[in-house]
Amino acid sequence: MASQLQTSCRASWWTIGVCILAAALFPGLQAQTVLVNDTVSGYIGTDVVLHCSFTNPLPNVKITQVTWQKVTNGTKQNVAIYNPAMGVSILPPYKERVTFRNPSFKDGTIQLSRLELEDEGVYICEFATFPTGNRESQLNLTVLAKPTNRMEGTTRPLIAKSGRTEKILVATCISSNGKPPSTVTWDTKLKGEAEFQEIRNSNGTFTVISRYRLVPSREAHRQQLMCVVNYQLDRFTDSITLNVQYEPEVTIEGFDGNWFLNRKDVKLICKSDANPPAHTYEWKLPNGTLPGSVEIQNNTIYFKGPVSYSVAGTYICEASNAIGTRSGLVEVNVTDKPLPQGALGGIIGIVGGVIAAALILGVAVTVFIVYRRQQKDRTEADHDLIDLPPSHKPAPPPKRKQELKSHLTAEDIQVVHLDNMTHEEELQKLPLQPPYYDMAASEPSAYTDKLNSGTKDCDVHYAELDTAALASSPSPRTSIHAGGDLVEYATIQPNLR
Repeated sequence: MASQLQTSCRASWWTIGVCILAAALFPGLQAQTVLVNDTVSGYIGTDVVLHCSFTNPLPNVKITQVTWQKVTNGTKQNVAIYNPAMGVSILPPYKERVTFRNPSFKDGTIQLSRLELEDEGVYICEFATFPTGNRESQLNLTVLAKPTNRMEGTTRPLIAKSGRTEKILVATCISSNGKPPSTVTWDTKLKGEAEFQEIRNSNGTFTVISRYRLVPSREAHRQQLMCVVNYQLDRFTDSITLNVQYEPEVTIEGFDGNWFLNRKDVKLICKSDANPPAHTYEWKLPNGTLPGSVEIQNNTIYFKGPVSYSVAGTYICEASNAIGTRSGLVEVNVTDKPLPQGALGGIIGIVGGVIAAALILGVAVTVFIVYRRQQKDRTEADHDLIDLPPSHKPAPPPKRKQELKSHLTAEDIQVVHLDNMTHEEELQKLPLQPPYYDMAASEPSAYTDKLNSGTKDCDVHYAELDTAALASSPSPRTSIHAGGDLVEYATIQPNLR
């Protein structure tokens, strides 16, 4: 009856009132709920559990049956049925793969074993009750397929040739039959390019193919190329090492630039970088034949006996492999005498001197910059002091009295002793001395003011000697009347040289 009421509610809007009345008469319609997982996923070949439970059954509601169905192309197909009276029934094609975990009036959970791609789809769990009718919920089952991954290197030989620009296939990385599709990338230092292709298989899986191409070159030889496949949380890697064939790259060793007359045991060695290795070496001169004193052994040419001018010239070595032939050359010159052993040391010394001079110059520039900066700082400090107000300026240093300056040295000063003769006799014997001028600035005093008052415009009057004062003087001193004042001074006798 409840089922018929639900159907009529869906069918027409005019019966809304009837549905509301029915819900009021049958409150179990509101309380009954079927709980399932929204989404379930599993890998092919594994087992999954589809949970389903019936909650809040009313005491007067009787469960008559639990049914699992799969929706295929819009139609429902029974998978498994649990009936308390009839027991459990599993329908094909799930006959051997579906079981009820713990069938009851509240639990309709089933387990689906050995998943297949065809198992993916929408499943409905339905509880049939009386008298409220059927209650159901649905879930989505996703079947995952782990891909099969592999990497293949090309069987075509990789040959590097000059002027070649065509990119050729180097390796292929395949991730097949995966669901969802994998992500394929390349990890390498090679300068190539990758192309990708995704194929949807008939069973719903995907195959991803990536091909790596490049222009073969000598630099690509022995480089690693890695394929990386990411699927869900899984990571697959595989790698190969490229084998690129190329012509010989020739170099000649043995000439050190110091072949001189009569030097012994010299030789030239022809070396080649080739894949495959060079199998043939040939020595020759561009304008002539090899000297008779040489012996060739495979890739080495030996010069027998002492070196002479005849061994000088341009030596060419040709190396050949299956790919081609390349040559290298060296210019041999012979000197009269060996080069100075210190030549290299002299060059190193010059270089060292230049470096040392640069360092010294750098230090000097640094010191100069620091000095200028300090001078600038001091100047700024002085300006700051000048700009300070008078109350903040430091007190000026005390004035020092300037001492009387004399151009006479200690050797020029002689003291005349007047012990054994009279003052007059000594004065008469003294030669007339020129007046002494003290040009140094001195502080004004009472004496200098008075003295200056008796002189004008640097006019100097000779002082008169007071013989009477000399006669009565107990010490060898002389008195001079200067501007009416009596001044004592020691007799100064210039030492003439």
